[in-house]
Amino acid sequence: MQDCLFCKIIAGEIPCHKLYEDERIISFLDIFPVSEGHALVLPKTHATHLLETSEEDARAMMDTIKKITPAILKAVGGDGFNLGMNNGVSSGQEVSHTHLHIMPRRTGVPRLFEKTTVDHAELAVLAERVRELLR
Repeated sequence: MQDCLFCKIIAGEIPCHKLYEDERIISFLDIFPVSEGHALVLPKTHATHLLETSEEDARAMMDTIKKITPAILKAVGGDGFNLGMNNGVSSGQEVSHTHLHIMPRRTGVPRLFEKTTVDHAELAVLAERVRELLR
């Protein structure tokens, strides 16, 4: 889809801090994280939200989450995580392309859902650390 931010990332038109990619799924760090290591997992095939996403892509998203979350948690010292998905504008979905949020958590650190800004150099280092752990 031409105006979709995530489709442009998938096409390589917009850079991202990629964690994982296969023929069906891409995952990258959120540039406005609510926690360190906050990552997005999305299908490469455009669908506006989960109800429009194929069953194969939905399953592939969950398989990817199970594969990459342990590496993300290890990279940031997390001992838990929130998994989130907004479907539709009224739910808070800001980019109209199906995606899941992995939000790592640490015991003793307040569980906030407020967006923060992070230096892109820090995100690049973290992304590399996660990719190393996935190898």
